[in-house]
Amino acid sequence: MAVPPAVPFVAASAIGKSYGGAQALRDAALCVLPGEVHGLVGANGAGKSTLIRILAGLTQPDTGEIAIEGRPARIASPHEASGLGMSFIHQELAFVPDMTVLENIMLGLPKKTRLGLVDWAAIQRDVAPIVERVGITAPLDAPAKRLSTAENWLISIARALVWKARLIVMDEPTASLSAGECRKLFSIIRGLSASGVAVLYVSHRLDEILDLCGRVTVLRDGRSVAVLDGPELTRRRLVQAIVGGAVEHLPKARDAAPGEVILSVRGLRRLPRVAEASFDLRRGEVLGLGGLVGAGRSELARLLYGADRPDAGGMTIEGRPFAPRSPAGAVRAGLGLVPEERRMEGLLLGKSIAFNLSLGNLTPLLASPVLPFISPRKRARLAQATIHDLSIKARSPEQPVGRLSGGNQQKVVIGRWLRSKPKILILDEPTRGVDIGARGEIHRLIRALARDGMAVLVISSEPDELPDLCDRVLVMAEGRIVRELAGAGLTRSAIIEASYAATEERVSA
Repeated sequence: MAVPPAVPFVAASAIGKSYGGAQALRDAALCVLPGEVHGLVGANGAGKSTLIRILAGLTQPDTGEIAIEGRPARIASPHEASGLGMSFIHQELAFVPDMTVLENIMLGLPKKTRLGLVDWAAIQRDVAPIVERVGITAPLDAPAKRLSTAENWLISIARALVWKARLIVMDEPTASLSAGECRKLFSIIRGLSASGVAVLYVSHRLDEILDLCGRVTVLRDGRSVAVLDGPELTRRRLVQAIVGGAVEHLPKARDAAPGEVILSVRGLRRLPRVAEASFDLRRGEVLGLGGLVGAGRSELARLLYGADRPDAGGMTIEGRPFAPRSPAGAVRAGLGLVPEERRMEGLLLGKSIAFNLSLGNLTPLLASPVLPFISPRKRARLAQATIHDLSIKARSPEQPVGRLSGGNQQKVVIGRWLRSKPKILILDEPTRGVDIGARGEIHRLIRALARDGMAVLVISSEPDELPDLCDRVLVMAEGRIVRELAGAGLTRSAIIEASYAATEERVSA
């Protein structure tokens, strides 16, 4: 291994930060060298987001020191962080839906002007090579709200490249990207590193960490517990450092065969994303929906939940026609949905855990059957029980849900449906951005719900996840269900092969 430069680009030491009585960071440290790809890993709640927020100038540490190129720095604002040469691509997307692609790329960046007006034509010429390098195919004058989650992630990456930062922090950048988009991103990261730009890569996907990073810092319970590189940088050592010991691998337990068909879907279509979908979902079954990003899985979930209306086809629940005109109608019929974008679509971040848990489940919380007032005592009792049942790490039910880690936020969204007990629960990317420990807890919860008779539909972009969790898996490609996998045929390789087969057949046709 080459001798590292004597002066790191950024060095943080003895960082401490508390929120009320909760210690988010204690004696945390991070050292990123110029031009290196440095990994940052840890369980949800380990302190990664807090450390990133401190580097970004979004919050101030209680203790500790930060140095940029050997010089002490106090990063009082995001503007100062940018001035020091740092750019941040956060896990949750930062874009303005009604602005164009180009306007979003330039959001917050200095812009060329001509005669006192922004010269968008000149800006477009300057940005065009970066847009091509990242792989943005949408017209630059198109509204960003029409783009997919993956396309909006690419906008954030392009924005960081336009800024010409010396350190780019990427927080779960591949969570919503396809395999091809991931390969493109990895190529961009390696190119940045070769040109002397450092990348701090934050991810729960350990294969990516091992593939990209030369050194990795591990946080646990707010502390820096390991810096791994060279022969020490292995999956086994990473997992042990993250969880503080060996990880329990649970077998896929099946207490009983799934029951009768509860949801039947026939010929459901909404072009251009859903071309045709037909399947049955049984009581007590965990049914997976796999495929590549853009295959139409989330769009199918929106049709089931009444968020969109189909062009053709029909559905039944327990043999009765089911055609919801809105999500409220779907909820009345017995459906629940945990959306892919939990922060944008599933939570009110400024409201408390108790408030968010009560949404969609107000009847048991009324002060009396005749008075339309929520009982604070009942709401607190319900919230406390859910926090206990799901092991949500929080100071109290009144803590703002936006202060929780990603895994605990996901538990709140799932917990909202526990008391209302829908007949059918749809989970869109339930473990996206969730660490190994929280992922196992969510899987246990899903299995317990199915064991109690609930029908569960799980959408996941990770082919490793579905075989461990599901009784059956339907694979979608280009808006169609192209294959059903079960039993010995339900494997990671089979899901990947089915995901790509239809696309390859369409290209060769």
